[in-house]
Amino acid sequence: MERSLIRSAGANTMLLAGRLLLSAIFLHEGATLALDFSATVETFARLGLDLPVAIGVILLQLAAGLSVAAGLATRLGATALGVFCLLTAVLFHTDFASRNELLHFEKDFAIAGGMFVLAISGAGSLSIDAWLKRSGPAPIAAFL
Repeated sequence: MERSLIRSAGANTMLLAGRLLLSAIFLHEGATLALDFSATVETFARLGLDLPVAIGVILLQLAAGLSVAAGLATRLGATALGVFCLLTAVLFHTDFASRNELLHFEKDFAIAGGMFVLAISGAGSLSIDAWLKRSGPAPIAAFL
């Protein structure tokens, strides 16, 4: 079965807009964590998380965020960010007595849902994935 659907120009434009909107939060947060690294390490330590976890989170947010934004290995990047959001929600935002925590929990679940939909639908024709599929070698095209 063909993994990609033939979509209208409008649908592909909306997929691009959706990818950019979904990736923006991860690119912003990853850059913020990286640019104030000492504060990031302190915050992670207060949560009981070590330096390698802080570095991993920064790398995941930046790499997978760029993956989704550019449409390169989109399915993989979107899946990784979807799982990251689910884990963040269930590990860190479970104090439902706090309206703010409940909102973060719901936001993380909603973003995860969007990422999983993107992982299934693919990036659309306005992506590096589509360009590689059209012009790349068969092994790369099969992965996309």
